[in-house]
Amino acid sequence: MRKLLVFIYLPASLLLILSGCAVRPRQQFDAAKVPPAVNYQTLDNWAAHPLKKDLADLVPNGLKDEQSSAQVDVFFLHPTTYTGSRRSERDWNASAADAGLNKKTEEGSIQYQASMFNGAGRVFAPRYRQAHYHTFFVTAKDSADARKALDLAYTDIEAAFDAYLKNWNNGRPFIIAGHSQGALHGMRLLREHIEGQSLEKQLVAAYVVGWPVEKNYFRTLKPCEKPDQTDCYCTWRTWEKKNGRRRANQPEVVCTNPLLWSTAEGRYAPDSLNLGGVVRPFETVRPALTDAEVWRGFLLARKPKFPGSFFFRRKNYHVGDLNLYYMNVRENARQKAAAFLKN
Repeated sequence: MRKLLVFIYLPASLLLILSGCAVRPRQQFDAAKVPPAVNYQTLDNWAAHPLKKDLADLVPNGLKDEQSSAQVDVFFLHPTTYTGSRRSERDWNASAADAGLNKKTEEGSIQYQASMFNGAGRVFAPRYRQAHYHTFFVTAKDSADARKALDLAYTDIEAAFDAYLKNWNNGRPFIIAGHSQGALHGMRLLREHIEGQSLEKQLVAAYVVGWPVEKNYFRTLKPCEKPDQTDCYCTWRTWEKKNGRRRANQPEVVCTNPLLWSTAEGRYAPDSLNLGGVVRPFETVRPALTDAEVWRGFLLARKPKFPGSFFFRRKNYHVGDLNLYYMNVRENARQKAAAFLKN
């Protein structure tokens, strides 16, 4: 597992799940003992913000950070990085002021995921009191605690989005993007505050990746079916191809092919359509890293090849949902932003 860390960005939540070394919260959820609420008027409480230097400003070789001239914003929600890897990580929700955790989030998700959107818009990524990774693997005994932890995390997302709208949006179009836990909160934000409301007129598109979106989850918001389609959402969860054909079976879940930008099942996209993935090192774009095909609610991909990929043995590619298709997501966000502004 240590060797794997050298070669590919993995959300820490998945690393701990795979290694089995994480610990669960030590006691029941107690609303009186949760970490302090987050003040989003303060730039320190944003992992990425256009008014500060941060790792979402970085780009692999040959690319350019376009945020200074962008006419669109990106509200990005990072995945779980509060995993129980440290003994201090034993509560249901993380503190947004945990310096060590924030560093892990920034050097992982913010650099390797949020940065893919800096070609399309200004990137806003709030720190939040994220739920512990154990929240997603609870027994019936812990289910009520898990719901409360996720609800608390979501209140931060609401507060951050409200602060963004009041202080920095100024009527600009925006993209909602998130991975894993971030996608879960992004879906809820879309459904409760954007879909069917006046704000939807500003929605370029949403990328809610790494979390299952059932076909009836949204009332009116539809999956994107064309690369330049706007006011729609994209979503996928990635599995190794052979394993996925045997096991994938969630036809009620929407899946987007990030090489075709369509949800059509069975349309194979060869790796020649992959403009490039970004794993380790960050500076290197790796064209044709893998292929893509929608299959029964999942995205199937062949094993990617990169230095050190011998150690990448898992069949669930959730860890690379975005990174395997970094350049395609980057270009699609640019394409959707341009289409929105033109129309």
